[in-house]
Amino acid sequence: MNMRTQSSPVNNADKGRVVVAMSGGVDSSVAAALLVEQGYEVIGMMMRLWSEESVGPATPANRCCTPDQMADARRVADKLGISFYVADVRQHFRQAIVQFFLDEHEAGRTPNPCVECNRQIRFTYLLDRALAMNADYLATGHYARVEHTPEGYILMQGQDLHKDQSYVLHTLRQEQLAHVLFPISGYTKDEVREIARRFGLPVASKQESQDLCFLSDGDYRRFIRDNSIQIHQPGPILDQDGRELGQHQGLPFYTIGQRKGLGIAAAEPLFVLRKDAARNALVVGPRESLGVHELVADGVNWISGTPPAYPITTQIKIRYKATPIPATVTPLDGGRVHVQFDEPAFGVTPGQAAVFYDGPVCLGGGLITNDDVGGADQATSITVEGVHL
Repeated sequence: MNMRTQSSPVNNADKGRVVVAMSGGVDSSVAAALLVEQGYEVIGMMMRLWSEESVGPATPANRCCTPDQMADARRVADKLGISFYVADVRQHFRQAIVQFFLDEHEAGRTPNPCVECNRQIRFTYLLDRALAMNADYLATGHYARVEHTPEGYILMQGQDLHKDQSYVLHTLRQEQLAHVLFPISGYTKDEVREIARRFGLPVASKQESQDLCFLSDGDYRRFIRDNSIQIHQPGPILDQDGRELGQHQGLPFYTIGQRKGLGIAAAEPLFVLRKDAARNALVVGPRESLGVHELVADGVNWISGTPPAYPITTQIKIRYKATPIPATVTPLDGGRVHVQFDEPAFGVTPGQAAVFYDGPVCLGGGLITNDDVGGADQATSITVEGVHL
């Protein structure tokens, strides 16, 4: 790892002005430190997001936007000698992200709020705010790379593939990538912590947050029960022929591919195949019925700005930590693409993102829906909408 000896950084504007989205964690803190060292004028900004109040005396504090997190971010800013501001985004976040989370579950899908937060909050609201402050860039602590080629900007996986976050950044467009910096993209997590120690940052050993940031206790099932009566109504568990095998306790409390905890007896192992929100039914079947052979992606928006004129061979991630699956993507009329997997894909979950890759290059992606594809069997085909490629 190439690392210069850090002393007390001096903030200047030799290379332009950058607003750094700070969270009080080690990644965004090191991102800010590296930019100061590289000669940018750095401004730290932390978003105050909506989060529920503590649900009980024994409940741990929410890991995002707490007074402790803000104090950590401010201490880092003071150490680096940069300005620091807090932007109150609570109302917008509650309406755009938390309500999206509840609405998606009500529709029988399993959302990834981080993808939607990056699309609507971090790289729309905060980027617009940074540009309004005459900043040239918005920087974050994401593990992903942006490269400028003669054809435009490309989004690539981070150097640390175990931490790569290109999946949750697949909605970025050319005009956004032109103003985005990912300073820690070339480092591993261990290297980032070592850089933090060399800078003397007080968050070098700070634990990472893993839960949904707006939950006070990390229990999304409890949050759904507390915030929506409609979503968690009991209903029938059906086999593929429509026979009722038992009762579920609420569609959001089950995941595609789940086998244990269904509370039903059968001659063979049964897995959750899909959620039928219209009937409030959980459909189960044998593992082989989980296999998905094809997708249709609608509303496709290519990161490059131009769709391919012919079928392309690619790899698709159907979840954040999933292994990429080989597939062929064929452009269709009306801004759609058809995706044919080389082999059946298991665990495809409506509401999660299907993200397309060409090696380390992220081509884009979209949200998997629970719509039927041209009358095809739902066990073998699904639709992807809102795709950004």
